[in-house]
Amino acid sequence: MLTRNCLSLLLWVLFDGGLLTPLQPQPQPQHTLATEPREDVIHLPGQRLHFQRVKRGWVWNQFFVLEEYMGSEPQYVGKLHSDLDKGEGTVKYTLSGDGAGTIFTIDETTGDIHAIRSLDREEKPFYTLRAQAVDTETRKPLEPESEFIIKVQDINDNEPKFLDGPYVASVPEMSPVGAYVLQVKATDADDPTYGNSARVVYSILQGQPYFSIDPKTGVIRTALPNMDREVKEQYQVLIQAKDMGGQLGGLAGTTVVNITLTDVNDNPPRFPKSIFHLKVPESSPIGSAIGRIRAVDPDFGQNAEIEYNIVPGDGGNLFDIVTDEDTQEGIIKLKKPLDFETKKAYTFKVEASNLHLDHRFHSAGPFKDTATVKISVLDVDEPPVFSKPLYTMEVFEDTPVGTVIGAVTAQDLDVGSSAVRYFIDWKSDGDSYFTIDGTEGTIATNELLDRESTAQYNFSIIARKVSNTLLTSKVSILINVLDVNEFPPEIAVPYETSVCENAKPGQIIQLVSAADRDLSPAGQQFSFRVSPEAAIKPNFTVRDFRNNTAGIEARRNGYSRRQQELYFLPVVIEDSSYPVQSSTSTMTIRVCRCDSDGTILSCNVEAIFLPVGLSTGALIAILLCIVILLVIVVLYVALRRQKKKDTLMTSKEDIRDNVIHYDDEGGGEEDTQAFDIGALRNPKAIEDNKTRRDIKPDSLCLPRQRPAVEDNTDIRDFIHQRLQENDVDPTAPPYDSLATYAYEGNGSVADSLSSIDSLTSEADQDYDYLTDWGPRFKVLADMFGEEESYNPDKVT
Repeated sequence: MLTRNCLSLLLWVLFDGGLLTPLQPQPQPQHTLATEPREDVIHLPGQRLHFQRVKRGWVWNQFFVLEEYMGSEPQYVGKLHSDLDKGEGTVKYTLSGDGAGTIFTIDETTGDIHAIRSLDREEKPFYTLRAQAVDTETRKPLEPESEFIIKVQDINDNEPKFLDGPYVASVPEMSPVGAYVLQVKATDADDPTYGNSARVVYSILQGQPYFSIDPKTGVIRTALPNMDREVKEQYQVLIQAKDMGGQLGGLAGTTVVNITLTDVNDNPPRFPKSIFHLKVPESSPIGSAIGRIRAVDPDFGQNAEIEYNIVPGDGGNLFDIVTDEDTQEGIIKLKKPLDFETKKAYTFKVEASNLHLDHRFHSAGPFKDTATVKISVLDVDEPPVFSKPLYTMEVFEDTPVGTVIGAVTAQDLDVGSSAVRYFIDWKSDGDSYFTIDGTEGTIATNELLDRESTAQYNFSIIARKVSNTLLTSKVSILINVLDVNEFPPEIAVPYETSVCENAKPGQIIQLVSAADRDLSPAGQQFSFRVSPEAAIKPNFTVRDFRNNTAGIEARRNGYSRRQQELYFLPVVIEDSSYPVQSSTSTMTIRVCRCDSDGTILSCNVEAIFLPVGLSTGALIAILLCIVILLVIVVLYVALRRQKKKDTLMTSKEDIRDNVIHYDDEGGGEEDTQAFDIGALRNPKAIEDNKTRRDIKPDSLCLPRQRPAVEDNTDIRDFIHQRLQENDVDPTAPPYDSLATYAYEGNGSVADSLSSIDSLTSEADQDYDYLTDWGPRFKVLADMFGEEESYNPDKVT
């Protein structure tokens, strides 16, 4: 291989003009470059004379080096040579550029280039280097630097690879031969311009005879007709790509293609049996599902969607069928109620068909199937049935109690009819205005009815079978109370009627209408007139317009407020019902001052006297002044009372100022700031009824029993008595006030227990008995006990 490459390069060099051209001023054949037949040589030009133009000796060239070279010696690449190199060692060759020194080395004397490392063309296909001839003595270049290329010659060291594998593809079932499935592509990293290392050929290793592949393009197509998804759905095809054009010794790569046959609607639905039997209770509610049937379609997805229809025929109008989208079953539903006593069985046909048809398979036959459905109605013990869904009755008000106003009827339609009993639902007729005969079903009044109180009654009647009391039915009863003319008509609303002083005779000053609390029948009329006693020389009269309204008409030519401000007109109103009812309403008419157009200016009484008295503004000003004076007086009195109250509260002699400190525990005998000691020594200070604010301490363990001192028996009895009195007294001072129990009163032989005003010495006193009196005297016992323990005069 190396010899062949060298020869090729040598021929190229020989035929390239100028490589063998001598660069000396005079042609000297001995100086002409002689190349060896197996070497790649690049000739460098020598120095030029200033007096003669010579042909340039630097020629562009390229070297080749084999990739993946595994020899033990560096791989020879080629040789550089200059025409000025006489073989005397005066010329030095240098190399720079891609890989110079690391991949490629040059002999500085001979110009031989070697590759010292194995190269991979797929990593880097060529290297660009620069060569120069330098004078060894002067270190100056003998000619300009030029570039050359070293190409890495490819070998078949890479197998084809499927970068996108494994592949997933699909093709419709029943496709013809040659239907396109998928195109695969393998990539070979070798040089496609050199040899057949990168020429790939495709073939199928597994998947025949169902599929085929184009060896050049890698297109996969179907190889068999009418492949059925219902028979086999998944196919796994193994594809091989081999370089070197598929020749022996080429490298190969494989990939897997998973092919799925997609469904088409090539199968019609089919019922697994021709007759379906269903049993349905007659009590099934309307709209309930009474059974399911199913047709089988081997297709998948929307191609397996089935639509069910009932073929018109015997009994089909009582039922309906819908498709369950999840199971594709036909759900038969009840559209009308069933009655075992009327009809015991129904038969009809059901048709199943595909929703999405494929015209390519119409020739295979109709894509639908038919089955017969037979339904047997089961007898069920049913409740009684009323003859009407709603009963409406009428009754006049004030009808005597016990009058029958209507009846209801319910029957048991089952075989072997049972008797029925009737009841009023007490939840709907809690006031018991009506009663019902339990056997006959007649409804009668139980109380007097008043239409003006309740015009309509609505309650329910329950019918119950005697044979099965659990079976009941209910119906609504609507009773309208008819009106009896018992109330007279009255003026509809209270009118504020006024008449101008300049009114003319015949002028209508007010329109009135009437209202009747009775339920007026259609066409009832009200009539208006003046009462007979007011018809003699009337100031006003009533004009009836015959449309249930009337007008108040003036009869005088002008009225005077000074003479008479108010007039009273009795109006008689009658209705047209039987018996005729009438009432008299008195209307008050006020005389007012009006302008020439009849607009009312004033109707107030004080307006008559304003010209001779004070104006309205003056009266308002006087009233405001009076109010201000009253406010000042009230404020003055309130301030005086507040000042007097403050004076009393700040008095130093008032013991109530000390009561507010009773919530705090005292600091002992020496603490005289917490409360007034004098109050404790005065029994009158505690006679005032004041609510105690302390909390009674919880009962603790009984005091220890110790022999009492005989000299202190009277004192102990007295203190126990005072203790009991204060325990039950809600107005007593707090329990930590020791002076309450110490006071003995004037003239007591025991004197006072308190150290206050005590004239005797406490050195001979024994206070150990205080600990026996319980927790109430704990503070006192601790206090005197400490004094005794720290007494320096007492010898222990």
